[in-house]
Amino acid sequence: MATDKLSDVALRSIKPRDKQFKLSDGGGLFLLVNPQGSRLWRLAYRFGGRQKALALGSYPATSLSDAREARRKAKGLLEAGTDPGQEKKKRKAAVRAAEAAAENTFAAVAEKYLTKAEKEGRAAVTIGKARWLLNDLAAGLADKLVHEIAPKDVLAVLRPIEARGNYETARRMRSTIGLVLRFAVANGWAERDATADLKGALIAPNVRHRAAIVKPEPLGVLMRAIYSWEGGQPTTVAALKLMALLALRPGEVRGARWDEIDFEKRTWTVPLERMKMRRVHATPLPDQAIAILKELRPLTVRGEGSLIFPSTTSSKVPISENTTTLAMRRLGFGPHQMTSHGFRAAFATLANESGKWSVDSIERQLAHVEGNAVRRAYARGQYWDERVAMMQWWADYLDQLREGAKIIPLHDGRKTKRR
Repeated sequence: MATDKLSDVALRSIKPRDKQFKLSDGGGLFLLVNPQGSRLWRLAYRFGGRQKALALGSYPATSLSDAREARRKAKGLLEAGTDPGQEKKKRKAAVRAAEAAAENTFAAVAEKYLTKAEKEGRAAVTIGKARWLLNDLAAGLADKLVHEIAPKDVLAVLRPIEARGNYETARRMRSTIGLVLRFAVANGWAERDATADLKGALIAPNVRHRAAIVKPEPLGVLMRAIYSWEGGQPTTVAALKLMALLALRPGEVRGARWDEIDFEKRTWTVPLERMKMRRVHATPLPDQAIAILKELRPLTVRGEGSLIFPSTTSSKVPISENTTTLAMRRLGFGPHQMTSHGFRAAFATLANESGKWSVDSIERQLAHVEGNAVRRAYARGQYWDERVAMMQWWADYLDQLREGAKIIPLHDGRKTKRR
């Protein structure tokens, strides 16, 4: 059968017609010209007693010489007893598998997990730490497919960190790797989380709890020290007072802005960006907190949305964590006695011991997130009034301790309210 009947000159001059037509180059190779103008290379052949056609690309992207070379290779496969159409499908499947594998490496899945976390509103510092753990410290897992990662592979990247004595870093790294692998399992890219088999395999770090004063009398001493401190910056003193009165996290207080305060509704609404659990948190303001904020307002208001506790160097930057920490030290309370975070522990302990307030109300004030979404929505409405009363009680109680009044036992014999 004659071949190579076509020429580049003839192909370039082809015009579409009303109906589809073919131009044969011989040996089963032909150009299919469609009415809309597309020109497609096809190879007609028989295999297993059946007539078939193999797509070889479009012209001119696939040139005449390329089409002829493809015909030659297909004929070679036929002579070897292989269906060129099936061989093409196998090659495509292999390419797709390789592409899928590239998307399912630990590095690729970790990046997808971090993107998801960013969209969910996780703090930039949290994302940064996770990225450091996954990209830098866990680099040994980067090119491994998530469905092939075994416990020994994870342990291999954790052991060098543990050997340097960084037990807490190793623990966090194991936990973060586990988050990525569980994300892979949820999306069908892996069968299981390999870190689940590593419980107890690493040296457990010594947990050091934040120092806190949780006894009434010494807490009264601390409150007297804060309220009588004449050498401190007004913003620093006010921040310490509000941490004690409201049991908010130090970072939630330090970054506060005036547009978060509603004096009429007596509410402080902390935006999710500053909340540990990335949820907006509203706290009732007792009389004492309102008075502190009103006294401070003329000193720090610099326009809408200005900081309540600006640093002494810039009105656009809040006071730092070191500022409140150093304030504690200057007041005579060492790191093993009290931290600015310790006010939360003091509130939680003494409010629970009082027996006056439900556990739910205390937990809501501390912004500890309820796991059940329906219950969370219910609790937000149900416990607000109780929280208003509780925070006024707490502020009054701190005043009593500060003024040195006779300390009345917190628990009056009634059982603590439960859910």
